[in-house]
Amino acid sequence: MTGKIYGIGVGPGDPELLTLKAKKILDEADIIAVPVKEAGEYSTALEIIRPVVDLKGKEIVEVIFRMHPEEEERKKCRRAACEQLAEKLREGKEIAMITLGDVSVYSTYMYVNNYLAEAGFGTEIIPGIPSFCSGAASAQLALMEGNEGLAIVPSARENKTLGAALDTFENIVVMKAGNSMEKLRRMLEDRQIPLSAATVLSRVGMEDEYIGPVDTDREFSYFTTVIIKKGR
Repeated sequence: MTGKIYGIGVGPGDPELLTLKAKKILDEADIIAVPVKEAGEYSTALEIIRPVVDLKGKEIVEVIFRMHPEEEERKKCRRAACEQLAEKLREGKEIAMITLGDVSVYSTYMYVNNYLAEAGFGTEIIPGIPSFCSGAASAQLALMEGNEGLAIVPSARENKTLGAALDTFENIVVMKAGNSMEKLRRMLEDRQIPLSAATVLSRVGMEDEYIGPVDTDREFSYFTTVIIKKGR
């Protein structure tokens, strides 16, 4: 009998924000699959679950997804990662693959889920709290009110994608914004949107959490989100 794989969102950083269902499956899983860019890389997702999940006796499997500039190379790496997990599933192992935030938001797991589901394996997705929801709560901001709309965009995309969101929506969540503060500042200025409309959420739920205004002189990590509320 083949095993089943679960994609588990472990939330933004605070272990107490891990859902009860996520903890139950993590406790029961034979294998914890940890996505990394390179072998031996530090995993924030693994550190999040460590205080609340007993990892003794569990097999920790690194699943490597290299950020190669060539799309074909990235696809090749994903296929290799999926086959690595498929081999464990054929042995009847239950696998929990962890990912930051929620599985449906910019998560590598979705490649794995689709590949293995098409191959006939059992798959299930366990949602987690996205960083922008946790950050909005910490900053006491409403993401949407009344009939307002919300756009979620990666700042790494071309300016026209973010620009279209700024021109169309009342509320914008900009993810992966760590190295884009100056770009954001200019785009807000060009549209006469005050800088005070933007709130930076960096490493939410972690010890070095930052929630505050845009600061172009400060270095922000990859785990940085900006919430822009044009009516604020």
